[in-house]
Amino acid sequence: MGLQFYLLSIFIGIVCGSITSLIGASGVMVIVPILTMFFNISVHAAIGTSLFVDVVASLTVSYSYYKNGNIDLKSSIWIALTSIIGAQLGASLASNMGESNLSSSFGIVLIIAGLSMLLKSYKNKTSSPNKINKFICFKSEWQKILASLIIGLGIGVLSGVFGAGGGVMILFALISIMSFPLHKAIGTSTLIMAITALSSTIGYAAKGNINFMLSALISIGAILGGIIGSRYANNINEKTLKKIVGICFTLMGVIMTILAKLK
Repeated sequence: MGLQFYLLSIFIGIVCGSITSLIGASGVMVIVPILTMFFNISVHAAIGTSLFVDVVASLTVSYSYYKNGNIDLKSSIWIALTSIIGAQLGASLASNMGESNLSSSFGIVLIIAGLSMLLKSYKNKTSSPNKINKFICFKSEWQKILASLIIGLGIGVLSGVFGAGGGVMILFALISIMSFPLHKAIGTSTLIMAITALSSTIGYAAKGNINFMLSALISIGAILGGIIGSRYANNINEKTLKKIVGICFTLMGVIMTILAKLK
């Protein structure tokens, strides 16, 4: 392993941290395909490693949002409670899945996520999350808490299976169901993502599915990317960024799915 290996690992981390800070998405979507396709690492180890990095990147980004008052700690706690349980269930389920099945499943998730981001980037500017929020109304606090617990459980399971901290899913839920403003939704979802990813990381570490050297190198880049991305998040054209990331996700998902079928 030479200098190129170390530099590439750190660069991957920078991309991961930047994505997390700018659009609230888990960097897992970038790390897993790269580690499996170019570093010749098994899918299980790639997911475990990416979850480790996800914790570091998400904590870095959420701290930045917290300093600006854009995190709802109360909602974070309720969603995190069940997401931790769901993450452990998901991690156990993933360990019983075959390498090929897990690769193709992750590829499909990437394609869906990519196409979803592309569709959102082409939405009419007049569309607003507030229009969705009007159809959902909680009459009491316990209904919001119950919704938070259910959301957390579902996101946790998906996180454990596919190695994704669930940032995009949490973000959508906070905006459309919990009626959060965008900035507070991103900050809160990133904190929840860190907690969920940590739970999943423990599950993968217990089964020896984490490459700690790669995790450390990529995490260095993730911290740098998270700090830089958080600082300039409000100055970047969100629609253009969504198009770029959506295309990348879709292409990587197609490649992973094809390679899984060829194995």
